[in-house]
Amino acid sequence: MASGTQELEQFVRDALARGASREATATALAGAGWPEAQVRNALNSYADVAFVVPVPKPRASLSAKEAFLYLLLFASLYFAAYHLGNLLFDLINHAFPDPTDGPYELTRGAHSMRWSTASVIITVPVFLYLARLLARDDARNPLRRLSPVRRWLTYLTLFFASMVLIVDMTTLVNNALGGELSPRFLLKVLVAALIAGGIFGYYLLDLRREEKDA
Repeated sequence: MASGTQELEQFVRDALARGASREATATALAGAGWPEAQVRNALNSYADVAFVVPVPKPRASLSAKEAFLYLLLFASLYFAAYHLGNLLFDLINHAFPDPTDGPYELTRGAHSMRWSTASVIITVPVFLYLARLLARDDARNPLRRLSPVRRWLTYLTLFFASMVLIVDMTTLVNNALGGELSPRFLLKVLVAALIAGGIFGYYLLDLRREEKDA
C-alpha cells in the first residue's frame, strides 16, 4: 500500500510538472481505477500556484508533546464518560431501589457514587482544558488537525461509542421482547444512549468538518 501511494504521488508530481491540469490528472487516475479519495489527497499534496515545478504543501506532523496531549485528552474523555454513566446508574438505583437489595448493595452503591463523583470532578475539567488548549493550537496551525494520531484516536472513539450504542439497543430490544421494561432499566438505557450518542455525534461532525475544509 505504501509503495502504491508513492507511485500515485510521483505520477501526480510528474503530471503537474509537465503542465497537465488537475482535472485531467484526476480523470486519468480515475480511469486507471484509483479511488477518488486517494486521488484528491495526492492532488491536495501540491499547492495550486503557478510555478515551474509543483509546489508541495507542508505535511501534517506531530511532536511527542502533542501526541501526549491527544492521548491524555481522549483518555480523560473515556474515563469521564464511564464514571458519569456509572454515577447516573447509581442515582437511578437509589431512586428506584430493587426490593431484593441488601445492606451490602446499599453500602457498595454509596461507595461507588462517591468514587464516580470524585472521578467526574477531576476528569471533566481536565478534558475541557485539554480540548480548549488543543483547539486553540489547531486554530493557529490547522494542518495539525490532520495528524495521524488525532485521526486514529477519533476513529477509535467512534468505534467504542458505536459499540456501546449497539449493545445498548440490543439490550433494550432483548428486554422488550421478554416484557422486562421497568423504569429503572429504561432510564439506564437512556443514559448510555445519550452519553455514547453525544460522543459519537460530536466526533462524527468533527471529522466531516475536517473533510469539508480539506
